[in-house]
Amino acid sequence: MRKRILITGANGQVGSELRALEATYPQYKMTFLERSVLDLSETHKIEAYFNANKFDVVLNCAAYTAVDKAESEEDMSHKVNYRAVEVMAMCAKRDDFSLVHISTDYVFDGSHYKPYNESEPTNPQGAYGSSKLYGEEAIVMCAPKNSIIIRTAWVYSTFGNNFVKTMLRLGKERDSLGVIFDQIGTPTYARDLAKLILDIIPEIKNETPEIYHYSNEGVCSWYDFAKAIFEMENIECHVNAIETSEYPTPARRPHYGVLNKTKIKKTFNVTIPYWRDSLQEALKIMEK
Repeated sequence: MRKRILITGANGQVGSELRALEATYPQYKMTFLERSVLDLSETHKIEAYFNANKFDVVLNCAAYTAVDKAESEEDMSHKVNYRAVEVMAMCAKRDDFSLVHISTDYVFDGSHYKPYNESEPTNPQGAYGSSKLYGEEAIVMCAPKNSIIIRTAWVYSTFGNNFVKTMLRLGKERDSLGVIFDQIGTPTYARDLAKLILDIIPEIKNETPEIYHYSNEGVCSWYDFAKAIFEMENIECHVNAIETSEYPTPARRPHYGVLNKTKIKKTFNVTIPYWRDSLQEALKIMEK
């Protein structure tokens, strides 16, 4: 019997990569849920959806991710990132399905000096990070069995809009570009994250929800990330290193968002690719 898996946020970066991988995981029957079918901001409709549709696993890849907009649309970010997650967690508890929820490094304040592990104190600095933390706490409070939270960071994909695609476009349009050098983290190729989730689903066995960290291996700044993109694509665009203060935004970004991935590697015996190797792989796919 194939496991029935629901993927929310079907048209997002991780959701799109999961769809691209569907044919290589025949052991799963995947259903891709788009906003046009169920808008998660309409939280009153979520329970009715799960009453009418039954699944073994729900991969919640949907999120309100407009970090700056969230500062002025706090209510909307909370509906999608918190209230919708709370209802899903309650349904998971009631109907006994596994919930795999994607969260973010923005639950931390970014003032650390070493990679964050899962037990570090959280301290979000903006509306987006706060809404994601409330979502995490709702899952922990509802406590559905065989459910996990995966915090990730700096996600890019061969689908949708993201930093890599923006750099490719601007690098071809301009002779020089200013990119922030004082925010440190690790890029995460959404296809690597999607593969990891699909690989570990059979191994998720826990009485109460567990939190894990996942990004690619290594560390860089946005400046280093941009330089690597241009280098790999032979784009002749000069990159100027600028400080965060030179590029003000409504929401405060963590200066340090490197995640410690020891727990997920040991628990599921997985090997995580180096960020530059994954970037090279993603760029090759984008060129096709």
